[in-house]
Amino acid sequence: MTHAPAAQPLAARRSGALKGRVRVPGDKSISHRALILAALAVGRSRIAGLLEGEDVVNTAKAMQALGARVTREGEGAWSIHGTGVSGFAEPREVLDFGNSGTGCRLVMGAVAGCPIMANFDGDASLRKRPMRRVLEPLVRMGAQAVLRGSGGGDLPLTLIGARDPRPIVYEPPAASAQLKSAVLLAALGAPGTTTVIEKEATRDHTEKMLGHFGAQVTVTPHGEHGRRIALRGQPELSPAEIRVPADPSSAAFPLAAALLVPGSDIVLEGVMLNPLRTGLLETLREMGAAIEILDRRNDGGEDVADLRVRASALRGVEVPAARAPSMIDEYPVLAVAASFAEGLTRMRGLHELRVKESDRLAATAAMLRVNGVETEIEGDDLIVHGRPRAPGGGVVATHMDHRLAMSALVMGLASDKPVGVDDAAFIATSFPGFTDLMHGLGADLA
Repeated sequence: MTHAPAAQPLAARRSGALKGRVRVPGDKSISHRALILAALAVGRSRIAGLLEGEDVVNTAKAMQALGARVTREGEGAWSIHGTGVSGFAEPREVLDFGNSGTGCRLVMGAVAGCPIMANFDGDASLRKRPMRRVLEPLVRMGAQAVLRGSGGGDLPLTLIGARDPRPIVYEPPAASAQLKSAVLLAALGAPGTTTVIEKEATRDHTEKMLGHFGAQVTVTPHGEHGRRIALRGQPELSPAEIRVPADPSSAAFPLAAALLVPGSDIVLEGVMLNPLRTGLLETLREMGAAIEILDRRNDGGEDVADLRVRASALRGVEVPAARAPSMIDEYPVLAVAASFAEGLTRMRGLHELRVKESDRLAATAAMLRVNGVETEIEGDDLIVHGRPRAPGGGVVATHMDHRLAMSALVMGLASDKPVGVDDAAFIATSFPGFTDLMHGLGADLA
């Protein structure tokens, strides 16, 4: 099990205008998937722009432990010699995913389609997060799980992959790209066609990347907002070149800071604009944000663009539940932006926030309250009563949650009083270099 690093308190103070042109690290979702699918291909794949945060590095270590040859060739540049579909070797050591629910759940899917046994574990935060809803479809496909967790979570656990995986038709009980992706990765080892039916479309990086590596994937509309994804199993995946675009979930933090700090004007380079990841941009523009999309282009199968962001007077809005899958990781920083928006913002349908690194719904509300912002939770809705200046002055309990920590620090850059976090160490799981990047724009973090 990963041991928590020493706590690193950090505080943000009201800053002068943020200025500059920066590129945030590579997209975390794509980085995880690129490593896993490259490890299941036959031959050598190359990845450029890989996010080298702790979460992704733990996935790379897991691929190495499962028999792939993984080599770091330079900053963000990695090569992977894969084992082929169903070719993973039984790992000698525990697969330790640290703080990464995405890496853990996706690798469970990949292992479930192989006739091997593997032990999964993580840090104290990941040990509290639910795994059973991912395991349920994997067991239907022929895998076996032995749960040994305690304290409300399911890690550590042992997963025995299916010797003869079965294709299934699966309808996830919640809009979750992790659930869908785990099933599709397991389905690579099954004969015939596995179908996942989504009532609400979630991020589609797995489907796109499966096609990029040569799998036969068909995506068709289902209902008003959903999709039906059909994957033909037992392909021979071909090695591929992957260029990872800048992560829109990481870009959300300097973007929100620039909106809130008076006089700011920044450019964020090469941000991925996959339509299933742009809910935050859509919402902020509805709130009156000055966000200009420049040089829109396609890079490695994904839409990317530069974003020019200028300080803006925001107003409260209602955010529909149907938008949640396209911005599920961005709600904490949206709540910060809503704290500075004139009027009431209501974010609907946030049940999925309860099963993130922390109970993000409760923790986000607590972050706002400790800094003098009126907020309440009604069912799965978060309601924020905004005003142009937030008081600040609080110290936020981060619960080992990197996005909560960064959101709180963004809040401090525009609040009347400094905002502190009890621990900024976990920011490195998704955004290595966050503090340096923000310093470069003129932020006061210390």
